[in-house]
Amino acid sequence: MINVQQLYQDKRLTAEQAVSLIRDGDLISTGCDALEPISVLNQLHTISDRINDVSIYIGGCTQDYPFLADPMIRDKFHITARFFSVGTRKYHPLGNVSMIPLHMRDILVRYGQVWRPDVVITSGTPMDKHGYINLSLGGWDKYFMENARAVIVEIVDDMPNTPGEYQVHISDITAVVESGRKTLFFGDTATTETDLTIGQYVAELVPDRATIQLGIGSMPDAVAQALKGKHDLGVHTELLTNTIADLVEWGVVTNKYKTLHPGKTVGSFCFGSRKLYDYMDQNPSVYMAPIHYVNDPWVIAQHDNMISINTCIEVDLTGQIASESIGTRQFSGTGGQSDFAEGAIHAKNGKSIIAMASCGVNRAGERYSKIKSILTPGAIVSMSRNHIDYIVTEYGIAFMKCQPICKRVENLIAIAHPDFRPQLREEAKRYQLW
Repeated sequence: MINVQQLYQDKRLTAEQAVSLIRDGDLISTGCDALEPISVLNQLHTISDRINDVSIYIGGCTQDYPFLADPMIRDKFHITARFFSVGTRKYHPLGNVSMIPLHMRDILVRYGQVWRPDVVITSGTPMDKHGYINLSLGGWDKYFMENARAVIVEIVDDMPNTPGEYQVHISDITAVVESGRKTLFFGDTATTETDLTIGQYVAELVPDRATIQLGIGSMPDAVAQALKGKHDLGVHTELLTNTIADLVEWGVVTNKYKTLHPGKTVGSFCFGSRKLYDYMDQNPSVYMAPIHYVNDPWVIAQHDNMISINTCIEVDLTGQIASESIGTRQFSGTGGQSDFAEGAIHAKNGKSIIAMASCGVNRAGERYSKIKSILTPGAIVSMSRNHIDYIVTEYGIAFMKCQPICKRVENLIAIAHPDFRPQLREEAKRYQLW
């Protein structure tokens, strides 16, 4: 019998020692969000004097890591991202971070058909008595581990142990780094009156016993507030957030009537509060599964009454959804909204919904319409107009499903901010949007 405790001790390294496993020309895949291996990533720059041509495949970064920020070593690390957040967004203008456009369902399998990571660096729970470490909050990189030369797991003492498919045995790990840090968390966001009004409109489209997918931020939080009066909702979503734990606590989510995985809150990764992590810890009603399964439209479509609820940066009058860039400037990533919209529109009684404020405010403090006659030049279309059923603002609900362009234009202008409606009508005529 393997002595797992001895095996664990044999594989203990400091973060400084762990990065010595990286070689010239290696491709590194890292955990992201709550699984970001902060201690190890903070040591990557220390190998810059002995390596060349190291590539790093990351999610968003929560920290100003030296390998990102130091201009003296920037040519040693080639960084590609599956999603932009604060860190990657900040350093993208310097030219040392580039996006790999992929649907969320494809960021492992389709990526793996072209690239094969040599090193996987992620985070996980302390090892249990059977020798397993749980990559509990989003162990996607487990997919890459079988073919990786080195697997480094940063141990986070208070990470929840969640049921699902993210357990890894110590015999399959090259090195463990005891970080001594706490799990990264994402707190609640402040909702506005506009958000709450939109949430009420969205709630009108969600029947009892529906299965929902929600994103992260103030808009999904507001939708959750509006769903308090619903009964027996289910959850199948890529990202488990604070709002999911709230809906369970309020008795809104029971998962009783899901047609796939009944009784289970299913997600692929998690980023939220301590309350959320405590809810997930050893909770048999939670099931964490790989992104290429959870976000598979064929899997999503097996849920009767599947409701996909997302937001966006802007939408044009024909219904094209731009969610990841501001003009040509990459802001986030494609994410999973297209995956879930595709699944929802093919589910029995399913719906694809975009919820958004009618206006935004630019850096000069000027208000602008987020409903546009044409998208901002260079804006990336994250979701096809063919995949949208409803668009919701604080001014109401625009029905889009199988509507002709002329009707889409009319419906969207009706939910735009009143100050911009005359301009939108004039531009619709000019561009012959009918």
